Amino acid sequence: MTARPPLLPDSEKRDWLRLIRSAHLGPVTFHHILRYYGSAANAIERLPEMAKRGGAKRRIELADQTSIDAELKALKACGAKLVAWGEPGYPVGLMQLDDAPPLLAAKGDPMVSETAGIAIVGARNASAIAQRFTRDIAGELCRQDFCIVSGLARGIDKAAHDGALQADGKTMAFIGTGIDMAFPPENAKLHEQIAERGAIFAEMPAGTPPLAQNFPRRNRLISGASLGVLVVEAALKSGSLITARMAAEQGREVMAVPGSPLDPRCHGSNDLIRQGATLVERVDDILAVIAPQRPVAPQATTRPAISPAPIADDDLAHAHAELDRLLSPNPVEIDDLIRLSGLPSATILMVLTEKELAGRVMRHPGGKVSSS
Repeated sequence: MTARPPLLPDSEKRDWLRLIRSAHLGPVTFHHILRYYGSAANAIERLPEMAKRGGAKRRIELADQTSIDAELKALKACGAKLVAWGEPGYPVGLMQLDDAPPLLAAKGDPMVSETAGIAIVGARNASAIAQRFTRDIAGELCRQDFCIVSGLARGIDKAAHDGALQADGKTMAFIGTGIDMAFPPENAKLHEQIAERGAIFAEMPAGTPPLAQNFPRRNRLISGASLGVLVVEAALKSGSLITARMAAEQGREVMAVPGSPLDPRCHGSNDLIRQGATLVERVDDILAVIAPQRPVAPQATTRPAISPAPIADDDLAHAHAELDRLLSPNPVEIDDLIRLSGLPSATILMVLTEKELAGRVMRHPGGKVSSS
């Protein structure tokens, strides 16, 4: 097992928080500039200069100390804490993702994430039989020493967490709101139970209300923290299919429970099977595909080394001109930009970072970018 990085000092963790909360700065950019500049404090100092080179028309909005103080105070008030990328309690599976959150707010015992996880997701308006199946199979998986991962939503998510708790097993929830928000309101008691007996994780700042655009972003964490994703019921257009797609992109197993062709809630999950997802009728179907890849112990990852050499200003200027020519509103793979420009990958990555900080580049799933 690879050793984990040491715990971040509180002062460094605060700098991480200030960096990730600054404008136009997502997880991919965070990890890139942290590797390049070595510390969040150094990166924060360089952000205005980088954004200016990227073409920003106004000074970049850095997260101010007052807002950071308020967020830390809110976390303490609800009994949550920040877990940094690489620290014990940070889900190991997420560390393998390019867009892993640098920091997660956690309530409960985040060390449950050290147990291999299987995600169970599905319809919010799930049928009674699907909810019963979900509770039963979640309990059986817990008895096989798996941790049940889901999103604390209505329907299948709730049934999955309930099944784990009823079996005295481990469960963790990834939510799309602030860690201090219980959503939906009827799951407030379940929220408390998971915090007492498992763990709840949130990427969004404390106080963030339920906004539709944040839930697909949350779904990548459900799949990323798991060895595989089981879809129980899902319509053709549902968030569960987004989770399944992200699981496939992340190299996780995709599994689905077959349902009646007469029930629209099953059309999406049946289609997953048609496309090659593992058909699941009993727990042995899951174990057959998951057990061979289950690690004996969590495989940790160390932080990548700092970039060994700075990039000359002239090289950056040339690269900016090349990317202005190559980029369009249509997403393109970063590897294609590197190939077509003929420039070093480190230079292209830095220029994309500067353009993103300036609000002129958008990142998309699958390592793609576009002009904005």
